[in-house]
Amino acid sequence: MTFSAKYHLPKGTSADGPYDLAVTPESAGWSYSGLRILTLKPGEEHALSTGENEFLVLPLSGGCTLAVDGRVFELGGRTDVFSAVTDFAYLPRESQAVISSADGGTYALPSARTERGGHSARYGRKEDVPVELRGAGASSRQVNNYCLPGTFDAEQLLVCEVLTPGGNWSSYPPHKHDEARPGVESELEEIYHFHVAGENGFGYQRVYGTDERPIDVLAEIRSGDTVLIPHGWHGPSIAAPGYDLYYLNVMAGPGQDRAWLICDDPAHGWVRDTWASQDVDDRLPFGEHR
Repeated sequence: MTFSAKYHLPKGTSADGPYDLAVTPESAGWSYSGLRILTLKPGEEHALSTGENEFLVLPLSGGCTLAVDGRVFELGGRTDVFSAVTDFAYLPRESQAVISSADGGTYALPSARTERGGHSARYGRKEDVPVELRGAGASSRQVNNYCLPGTFDAEQLLVCEVLTPGGNWSSYPPHKHDEARPGVESELEEIYHFHVAGENGFGYQRVYGTDERPIDVLAEIRSGDTVLIPHGWHGPSIAAPGYDLYYLNVMAGPGQDRAWLICDDPAHGWVRDTWASQDVDDRLPFGEHR
């Protein structure tokens, strides 16, 4: 059995150089997905060479200026992850970029290893980010669909945010995407990066596998923690009452069609059928979308 410690990365335990968090395919023990969290003090800058990876620059707090391959993008950013959707930028493989911030901030740098390079650096407007209210009742949550099929083009990278009101469950029913089954399920490695509202806020994340591919994670989550999901059923993500929960999802895999197809755990998939008789939590959406 594979237990939590290998896949639950508490805040600060996977820092590397300038990064508060540095997950690479090598450190995770897989092939495609990565995530770095970068904090800049006012006036600081950071040089990023993308190499064989494509990246997003996604502000978690604060704005920044991004210079890449002779172009400059101004990202307005946001106060924090619960306040608003943010604008962002895309960096293709084999790019040289400099991220700078006059006022400082914290930035997520999701990445995917890819051999393809058909897209150029470009800006993503916050007004174009689809905001979805998913589920109902105590399973209500908000999903900000930044870089998914049909919302923003990339080679293999998929990125979204999930915001869950305190007391609710998200990533529920538990689901998986670890087998390539055309039209049914995609093979994707996934990273969850968490923030919790409130000084003492916490939540829980569950990941479990099959007899053939065991994994067993039940982690108490605090702000800045990260959970790696190489395979298996994942969910629920539980927001403790009184503490809203945020997580950034980063996914990538070998599929050439960049599909995101999931399969519910058949023991719990019936829960979806109960949503039709329930209202969406009236605390949603968060921030400026109210």
